[in-house]
Amino acid sequence: MNGSIFARMSFDLLHTAEGTKARAGVLETDHGAIHTPIFMPVGTLGTVKRIQQYELSDEINADIILGNTYHLYLRPGMELLEQAGGLHKFINWERPMLTDSGGYQVYSLGDRRKITEEGVIFSSHIDGSKHTFTPENVMDIQRTIGADVIMAFDECTPYPCEKTYAENSMHMTHRWLDRCMNQYASRNSLYGHRQILAPIVQGSVYPELRRQSAEYISNATSEVYAIGGLSVGEPHQDMYAMTDLCTDILPKAKARYLMGVGTPMNVLECIDRGIDMFDCVLPTRNARHGLLYTENGIINIKNSKWKNDFSPLEVGGAHRVDDHYSKAYVRHLFSVNEALGQQITSLHNIAFFLKIVRDARQHILADTFLTWKNDAVERYAKRL
Repeated sequence: MNGSIFARMSFDLLHTAEGTKARAGVLETDHGAIHTPIFMPVGTLGTVKRIQQYELSDEINADIILGNTYHLYLRPGMELLEQAGGLHKFINWERPMLTDSGGYQVYSLGDRRKITEEGVIFSSHIDGSKHTFTPENVMDIQRTIGADVIMAFDECTPYPCEKTYAENSMHMTHRWLDRCMNQYASRNSLYGHRQILAPIVQGSVYPELRRQSAEYISNATSEVYAIGGLSVGEPHQDMYAMTDLCTDILPKAKARYLMGVGTPMNVLECIDRGIDMFDCVLPTRNARHGLLYTENGIINIKNSKWKNDFSPLEVGGAHRVDDHYSKAYVRHLFSVNEALGQQITSLHNIAFFLKIVRDARQHILADTFLTWKNDAVERYAKRL
């Protein structure tokens, strides 16, 4: 490992709450500041489903969104994105952006992919066409997409996973990281803004492997270090234990990103364990099925109990749709398959997740995080 990926943007750790590992910080990028802890809405194909970009920026004030390398590579393709000047310009988003490496999507293809030391050969889920991802071309693809934070190419191991497989996969992920770093260092940004390459911890649920991996990637100089391969079916307690272990090892003064997590309860428990950045499709995916997260618990708006409930979705909620529309009306929209219902619930859920991390930040800075977190976790888990 050459020890440097030349990231010049900065993470400033402002405060760690008393009695916990919960932190508040700021990650500075050329597209703006990201205030941590942060939840990052997932825009897989250049859109956070059912939400327009101006709603994300102007109405719920999202600091950062995600794009997905695998999906964007297939559609609309790199030629068009480069002609557009990158994904920021293509979707008219002026704030920070992160792209994953495609490792998780390739993992999820199952028998459609073959993993080798060189990289991954896979068949498109769209038309069956053959493609190859290597550490080198994944760096080039993410350069073309143009995100502020780009992820190293890794293998996401399944759960459950034999220790021997997890160990071999972890070492290959480390070798791939070295190749990512070399490729990253050999190229300039296409669009004039700087990019951070974030390495990823792997090792499944085996503590000694997680320890080895966290120590290995800590030798790479970055402003963001990620933890991958969790929230793939393992018990929550295993997720928390592996997260706790990794954050004890990863550089204290740099941002920690737990990939693909999770529920409001998961987010708060992992903030408590020293995580700064989260992403997950859960808020919008569940919203499209009528599941809403609220301050007092979880609502399935399609249930008949809400048919005659004319109270707001949530009094004083995180977005104006909460006070503007009744539960009975939103239930009606779902019952007649009207798209507005999914738009309302998607806005609500993303706004709620952003409110969670902002509330957490305030309590971290005030040294009241732990008491607030324990109460919030209990409330958020209730089914209403």
